[in-house]
Amino acid sequence: MTKAELINAMAEKAGVSKAAAKRFLDAFTDTVTDSLKAGDKVTLVGFGTFSVSERKARKGRNPQTGAEITIAGGKAPKFKAGKALKDTVA
Repeated sequence: MTKAELINAMAEKAGVSKAAAKRFLDAFTDTVTDSLKAGDKVTLVGFGTFSVSERKARKGRNPQTGAEITIAGGKAPKFKAGKALKDTVA
């Protein structure tokens, strides 16, 4: 499902215009992004949890030369599905 298809489906289910549904979706994604950037978790009971995962720096090898390199650590967004969502999909 694309963003446009999601907006159409949201508008139809909520009985609002596509423009309003787009504003709601954009507000949701902006709010989740801002919360994750601030280091917070976003939990939607029954749906899932958005969080930030910390990755440590690690050793690796350059496949072309075989030389050992250090792969930088960083942060990555993570989503863990809630029980209700898992049960519905399964």
